[in-house]
Parts: sequence; C-alpha cells; structure tokens
Amino acid sequence: MFLNVNRLNNQVSTNCFHSTKESYLGNPPLIRNFVADMADNDWKARLGVVYSTNPDFQYTTAKAEEAATLEPGKQRLIVGIDRRNRGGKQVTLISGFVGADEDIKALAKTLKTKLGVGGSAKEGEITIQGDFRDKVTELLKQLGYNAKRGN
Repeated sequence: MFLNVNRLNNQVSTNCFHSTKESYLGNPPLIRNFVADMADNDWKARLGVVYSTNPDFQYTTAKAEEAATLEPGKQRLIVGIDRRNRGGKQVTLISGFVGADEDIKALAKTLKTKLGVGGSAKEGEITIQGDFRDKVTELLKQLGYNAKRGN
C-alpha cells in the first residue's frame, strides 16, 4: 500500500500497486504535465525573489538572446595553445567566434572530423585535443574564416 499524492488536482489517495505496467506508469500525460510544471518552477532562477503576497504572481525570467552568427569572412578567430589545468596535456583553443551555439558546434565538428581528433565547443571557444595550431589555422582559412595563429 502506497500513498499517492496527485499535486495537480490536490488529491491524496491510497493505491495498492500490482505488477502490471499500467499501474506503475499511472497516467502518463498527467506525469508529463507535472514534470513540465516542475521544470517551469525552477527555484534557482528565482533566487532574488523572497516572497510575494499576490496569489496570482507568476515569476518570469528574461530569456537571453543569442548573438546572430557573423559570416565567416567577418569572424576574427584566434588559434592558440593551452596547457593550463589540463593534466600536462596540450589543447588547441580557437576563440573569438561570434554566433549561435549550433553554429560553433557545427564548426567544431567539422574541424574534429577533418583532423581526426576529439574536442568540444563550450562558451564561445572550440577546444581541439593536441597541438594542431598550424593545421587548424589552415583549415579555417580554407573554410573562409579570418583566422590568426595566436601563441
């Protein structure tokens, strides 16, 4: 016997679960709605709000707009090497990309497949495992980017 709390309809009931799949899943649309409501009710996004006496208060967060992706000829990319905080490993860092996350991830995937190495694209920087500064600079110039070797 389990206590089942339905927060959407404010109902409390006791259920005896059996070994059927439906009894464990309950009502899937209801569960999906509850999970969606919980995602909208993220407490970390509301850390600045202490209390509201308005019963109809709905906290809204401002969505950050992504910068429009510049065309490759206007991008000024700097290709450098980084050895700090990487356990003695070297990585090639490409910084200066201005644009959407999807575009930087697509560029990172292109570079990784052409070089045959791993890497990532986070926070406006592309990280390629290993020292490939010259090859990356040449590839970026072939793709039409304004690339410069940094250090």
